[in-house]
Order: sequence, then structure tokens, then C-alpha cells
Amino acid sequence: MSTPLPRWCVLIPCLDEEAAIRGVVESVLALGVHVIVVDDGSTDRTPEILATLPVTLLRHDSRRGKGQALRDGFREALRQGYEAVLTMDGDGQHLASDIPRIVAAAAAHPGELVIAARLLDKAQQPQGRRRANAVADWGISWGCGQPVADTQSGQRWYPRAALDLLDLPAQDFVFEAAILIAASRELRMGVVSVPIASRYPPDARPSHLRPVLDVTRITLYTIGRVLHYGRVMESHRRSRGAPRIVSG
Repeated sequence: MSTPLPRWCVLIPCLDEEAAIRGVVESVLALGVHVIVVDDGSTDRTPEILATLPVTLLRHDSRRGKGQALRDGFREALRQGYEAVLTMDGDGQHLASDIPRIVAAAAAHPGELVIAARLLDKAQQPQGRRRANAVADWGISWGCGQPVADTQSGQRWYPRAALDLLDLPAQDFVFEAAILIAASRELRMGVVSVPIASRYPPDARPSHLRPVLDVTRITLYTIGRVLHYGRVMESHRRSRGAPRIVSG
């Protein structure tokens, strides 16, 4: 049974997204949802475009990484009295049309973290990215001690308890893995996934993810967390089940 939703907003961290950011933001605003955008030091026309839109805009003078952009956005959302945040990237990979199903899943699973998992049209994913995501799902699920689908998706519903983890000592792309693991282990928070399409437009800008450096950092962080929490093989066993997939 669904429960009333807490007060929530959409948070969009972005960096050099002049080609897509207007369309992404306007599609969310069309749903009647408040939007917070954190511009992580863009050097293209992104700041100029955002200045014309009715959003809460935070801007970093220089690039501080996705983790800090999310952290600052969470802090601003809490300052404004929001009790949940739905994040999405600003490059057009995530669609506002998926938001109603994500929100419905959040209402049906109160207090849990909801991930928009790219489980549909997976043939669109570049082969290397697909393999990297599969490895990340395997490792981060082990860190979480529960199976999680698409641990690399940036479109997520964070309930209030997860927002309170904003001061975790993790930076850049590691931050999203850190919240998943800490919410699972320290808050005993469940994770459910809503299937969405994989979208990799041929004209999209290259990912800001640095394959060697960022994947290495995520891997080392996850290994450290697995060892920190102990009961390594029990955690591995718990992570091997089927992820919880819901239709929203």
C-alpha cells in the first residue's frame, strides 16, 4: 500500500551540459516539481542557460566533482525543508517521463532508496560500459550486503535518512557508491529498482567518468567497506540474490 510522500524535489548536478540542460530542466519543471541545479564549474554556456530558468541554482567556481555537487545539493534541499530528493543527470540520459514511476515506487516502499535501473534496451549500452557496470553491480552489491540493480545509475530517490549521510568522506563518483553502502549497512535501508531504458545518444558528450581513475577509486573504496563491516563471505552470500525490481 502506498503512503503519502514526504516533501521532495529534483536535484540535477551538471558540468558543461549546454546541449541538453535546458530540455532536461524544463521537462522536470513541466511536472510541477521544484528543481535544484548544482553547476559544478561549467565553462560553456550552461550557467547562462540556467540563469534564465526558475530553479534554485548553486554554482561552484571550479570543478569539485559530482560528489561535492550532490552533497551541496542535498544540504540545500534540507535547508529548504525537503525530506526527500530525486536526483538525475543533466546530459539527457535520464528522462522526466520516468519520474512518476520512481515516485510511485517511493510511495509504495517508504523509507527505501529507489534506483532508476537501466535494464531495458541494454543493447544500446556500449559493450565496455556494460561490462564495467556489471562488475560494479557485483562489487557494490557485496559492499551493500544486498543485491542492487544498476549501482551506477544517477537517477535515484533518496529518502531523508539517506540525505543525512551527506558528510560521508567520499568524493566524486565514489560518493554515490558510498551512500548506497552506508544506507544499506548502517541504516539497514532497502533498495528497490524501477526499470528504465538505457539511453546513449550518438551525439551525446563523452562521460565525465574517468574509466581507470574513477573505477579504481570506487573499487578500492568498496573493498575497504567490505573489510570494515566484516563477515565478508556472509555479505557476499546476501548480495547474490535477485535485486528487488518493481514496476513503479
